[in-house]
Amino acid sequence: MKNATFRQLRVFSEVARHLSFARAAQVLHLTPPAVTMQVKELEGHVGMPLFERNGRKVALTTVGEYMLVYARKVLATLKDAEDAAARLQKLETGTLVIGMVSTAKYFLPHLLAEFRREHGSIDIRLAVSNREQLVKMLHANEVDIAIMGRPPKELATRAEPFAAHPHVFVAQVNHPLALASQVPVAWLREYDFIVREQGSGTRAALEKFLDGDHVELRVIMEMASNETIKQAVMAGMGLSFLSLHTIGLELRNQLISVLDVEGGPVVRAWNVVHTQSKLLSPAAEAFRYFMLERGESYLAENFPAPFSTAKSVSN
Repeated sequence: MKNATFRQLRVFSEVARHLSFARAAQVLHLTPPAVTMQVKELEGHVGMPLFERNGRKVALTTVGEYMLVYARKVLATLKDAEDAAARLQKLETGTLVIGMVSTAKYFLPHLLAEFRREHGSIDIRLAVSNREQLVKMLHANEVDIAIMGRPPKELATRAEPFAAHPHVFVAQVNHPLALASQVPVAWLREYDFIVREQGSGTRAALEKFLDGDHVELRVIMEMASNETIKQAVMAGMGLSFLSLHTIGLELRNQLISVLDVEGGPVVRAWNVVHTQSKLLSPAAEAFRYFMLERGESYLAENFPAPFSTAKSVSN
């Protein structure tokens, strides 16, 4: 192992994250053969295979699972060293790794474009996943800062809210409930629902909202993709509960309806999160300050709330 390189460890870590050589190549801006070569070289240093390959399916071997733990520790330590050097030089340079829940992809890239115009020397990497996976990435020190709704209670983190995050019930534009005013929550049990998967922040917000009314929805499908859920709703397959920030385009083009459900919209908060043990680099501090200063005004301007009354769900 003494001849293993940081590049090989990075490639190995990405393949393990996605369980795909092709996807890792895309993320790392390499060709699939280059990724395969780096993994084979690392396997040569280890002396044992790290992955099992069955056609296009890739899985970690037992050795690979052990090696992944140490590879991530090494890469996290190297990142901390780079951040420390940047702090000593007081320069906004280097790589900033931002983790975000999938719902944030509807607004964060626009804010990042503005951030890059002001901080062009910072290289940015984005890691997109659901809340449960993002918490694991924070714990493993794989991201510098996370943009998420409900901050993790299982980790010692610093979570700073920067904007309101409304969630709404949605339906096909010609749905009978779309014209109703103040839909009682109890009515919802009569309709089919397509919902986000367990482990997502959106699903947690829905379940917490319904707990108070003791209503159990008729769930016909669970999906990990907001886009697929929106298409299913617009096709009339059922109702759903989504972040308002995922349906801006559909609302502007009158492709989807927000239901005036009693107690809605459910308002949570968007947070900038990092672990308390992590010393932020100048680049990370600059991004943190940027989100706290600009995030709220951008979201308020581009995603106006559909109704004046709202039920707040604590994080």
